[in-house]
Amino acid sequence: MTPLCDDPELSRPYIDKDKLGETTDPETGVSVRYRYVHGGFAGSKTKFAFYFPAQADYRGWFIESTYPTVTDEAATPATIVFGISHGAYVVSTNNNRGVPAGGLLAAYRANAAASKFSRLEATRIYGRIARPRGFIFGASGGAYQTLAAAENTSNIWDGSVPMVMGVPNSIPSFQSAQILGLRVLSPVLPQIVDAMAPGGSGSPFSGLTPVQQSTLQEVSRLGFPLRGWWQYEALTGGAFIAVEGAVQAIDPGYASDFWNKTGYEGFDPVIKALRIQATTSVKGFEGESGLVLANVPTGDLLNADLVVHDGAMAGTTLKIVGVKGHTVQIATTNGALANDRTGASLRALVPGTSVTLDNSWAVALQYYPRHQVPSSDEYGWNQYRDTQGKPRYIQRPVLVGPMLDANSSGGAVTNGRFHGRMIMLASTMDVQAFSWGADWYRKKAMQEKGGQLWSSYRLWYMDNADHDPIGPRATTAPRAVDHIVPYQGEYEQALLYLNDWVARDVAPPASTTYSISPDTQTVVTGPASRRLGVQPVVALTGNGREKIEVRAGQPVTFLMTAQVPPGTGRIVKVEWDLDGTGHYAPPVSSGGTGDAANLTGEHTFARPGVYFPTVRVSAAREQRPPNVAPAGKDPYALAQNLASVRVVVR
Repeated sequence: MTPLCDDPELSRPYIDKDKLGETTDPETGVSVRYRYVHGGFAGSKTKFAFYFPAQADYRGWFIESTYPTVTDEAATPATIVFGISHGAYVVSTNNNRGVPAGGLLAAYRANAAASKFSRLEATRIYGRIARPRGFIFGASGGAYQTLAAAENTSNIWDGSVPMVMGVPNSIPSFQSAQILGLRVLSPVLPQIVDAMAPGGSGSPFSGLTPVQQSTLQEVSRLGFPLRGWWQYEALTGGAFIAVEGAVQAIDPGYASDFWNKTGYEGFDPVIKALRIQATTSVKGFEGESGLVLANVPTGDLLNADLVVHDGAMAGTTLKIVGVKGHTVQIATTNGALANDRTGASLRALVPGTSVTLDNSWAVALQYYPRHQVPSSDEYGWNQYRDTQGKPRYIQRPVLVGPMLDANSSGGAVTNGRFHGRMIMLASTMDVQAFSWGADWYRKKAMQEKGGQLWSSYRLWYMDNADHDPIGPRATTAPRAVDHIVPYQGEYEQALLYLNDWVARDVAPPASTTYSISPDTQTVVTGPASRRLGVQPVVALTGNGREKIEVRAGQPVTFLMTAQVPPGTGRIVKVEWDLDGTGHYAPPVSSGGTGDAANLTGEHTFARPGVYFPTVRVSAAREQRPPNVAPAGKDPYALAQNLASVRVVVR
C-alpha cells in the first residue's frame, strides 16, 4: 500500500464529529486541549479518531498506536497527552473491530487508511503545510501489526516502533513454556528466584532434581528469562487461554494424539498420571468469579476446562485460572466469562449443575513446543533437534505460530523487509514474548539490508523490564517496583528520536550492545559507554558489596552509581527504597553532573531478616521539541533502570 494506492474497501471516508476536546493523563496529571475529529469508512466497520493540537503547537508530525484486539477507536489518555504536548497529532482506529472479527482490514489496512486520510484532515485544519511525518508503534501483538505495517506499506508511515515482539512461531509455545515451568518447578521456584536475585548464588540449577533441572533448562532455552521467575506467584501463562482456542481450531486432534499415541509424552505413565477428568457438581459461588464445587481433585488444574453438562449453559466450556480448596476461579474477560458465547452469568450455574474438570488440553499443550519445531533460524527450538538437525519429537502437520502471526499481520509473515526507519524495543525480563525475538528480527533485517541496516534501524534492549510498557502496574506480584521498571519512557523517546531522524536526519542513539547466551538468555553488561541504547546503567552496593551481613541496629552505607549512554541525555531523578518494601521515598537530587550520578545513603535495619534495598534512576533526553517542558520537568520520555543489593540482618 502506498499514498497513491487507495484501499478499495476503505476508500469512502466520512466525518461525523468535529469539536474541541480536552484530556488529562491520570498518571501524570497533565492536561491538553485539541480538536477532535471522528469518523470512519463507509461500507466497513473501521472507525477513526484524530486529535489535532492548536496550530501554534503543531510540529509537523503524528503518532499512531496499535494493538490487534483493540475495538475502540479512542486513543488512550497517555498517548493523547504525550502526542499533543510534544507537537504531534494523534491517529487512532478500532482496527475494523479488531482481530479476528475485523479480518484482513484489522491487521494494518485500517490503520493505513486512517493515517492517509489524517493528512488530508491536517491540511483542512492547518492550511498549506508540509506533508506530516507519521510514526506507528505497538507492543506485543501490536508489534506484529507494526511490523506488518512497516513491511507491507510504503510512505504511509515514515517510521515505526515495534516493541516486545515474538518470533513467528512464538504462539502458543512461549505461553506453554511458562505453564510447564510453573507446574514442574513449583516446589523450587523460591530457591530459583533467590539464586538469581542480587547477591544470590547465580546457580539456579543447584539443588534441583534431574526432572526439574531439565525442565528449567528447556524453558530457559526456549527463552523464558531466568530472572523472570521473581513474579511466579502472579504468573498464569499470559495469553494461554486466548491462544488455546486457536490451537484447538487449527490442530484439533493434538490432545487426543498426545494422550493415546506412542511417541507423545502423554503415553508415558508418569505424564499420563497428571491427567484429570473428574465430574462433580456446583454447590455455590464465591465472589464474582469463584465457583464452589462438591469436590475438586488434587492435581494441576491451572487453565483446565470446566465443561457444563446441563442447565442454561449446557455445552459451555469455561476456563479455570485458580484453585483453592473446593473453589475454582473462572476466567473472565472485561467482566464476561471467557469462552462463553451464551452471554450468561456465572450465576446461571445453579447448585446441582453437573460439570467436568478436564485438564487434557492444558497439560498436553505444555509439551506443544516440542512438536512445533520451525526453521533453525528460530533458534530457541533447536534444542529439540538431534545431531543431524532433525526434530527429536513427532511433529504436528501444521505450525500454528506462523498462522497466528499472519492473522495479526494481514496474511503476511514477518520477514525483515521493512520500509522507513525503525527503532525496535525489547525487554530482557519479558516473560511473555521472550527477548531473543528482537535479535531474530535484527538478523532477518540484516539479511535484507546488509551493511545499510544501521542507516534505518536501531534495537534498544531495556534491562529490568517486562512485557507491558507500564511495567510494575501490570502485575500483581509483590514489590514489583523493586524488580522491574516501565519502558513507556523508552518508546516515547523512540518516537521523538524517529521524528528527529526523519525530519532533520539526526541519527538516534546506537543500538544496545548485547549477547545471546547458549541458553537463549539476553545479556546486557558493561558500563553505559559500552552498553549504549538509551537506558541508564545503575549499580548499588551496601558497605561496598552486593551482599552484606549486619547485626540489627547496625547502620549500612549504600553507594549508588548511575550513568547514561553517551549523548542520550542526563539523569533527572533518583529514588530510594532503602527498606526494600516496594515504597520509594520522594526523589532526591541526582547529585551528578548530568550524564552521571554518585549518591550515598544510610539506613539501619531494626529487625532480623533478608532485605533488598533498591534505587531507581530516571534519565531524560536533552533534545527537546519547542514549547515542551525542559528536561526534568517533562514527565514523559523518561528512561528508567534500577539496582538492588542484598542485606542479611542477624
